[in-house]
Amino acid sequence: MIFKGLEVSLTGMLAQRVRMDITSSNLANANSTDENGKPYRRKVPVFEAVLDSSGDVPVYRVRVKKVVEDPSPFRLRYDPSNPLADKNGYVTLPNVDPVKEMVDMISAVRSYEANLTAFNTYKNSIINVIDVLKA
Repeated sequence: MIFKGLEVSLTGMLAQRVRMDITSSNLANANSTDENGKPYRRKVPVFEAVLDSSGDVPVYRVRVKKVVEDPSPFRLRYDPSNPLADKNGYVTLPNVDPVKEMVDMISAVRSYEANLTAFNTYKNSIINVIDVLKA
């Protein structure tokens, strides 16, 4: 029971790590297409709160429920000389906006840091209680 606070912060950090990994993948594929010329589709994590009522105190934890593809439309660029261009001369590009991804990355890092701060604060409280009990 005493470590549930640490577990809550830990699950938050793990969820934000997945978010950072997905955002990194989106940025890396901002101009990618597959072997058939189909553009990469941006991925987005979906989080959920999970109630753990196994102990004396029920606690919510966070986890990544699934990773979904962003249904927003692909970007189009006029480039009739590109071999992937359609009959009107437009090339279909991934629906990844690098600026939006960087903002999402910064948000994930800040959330990770907030969970880390909560983890360390709770850990220090436990250490202080143990020191008081030793005396």
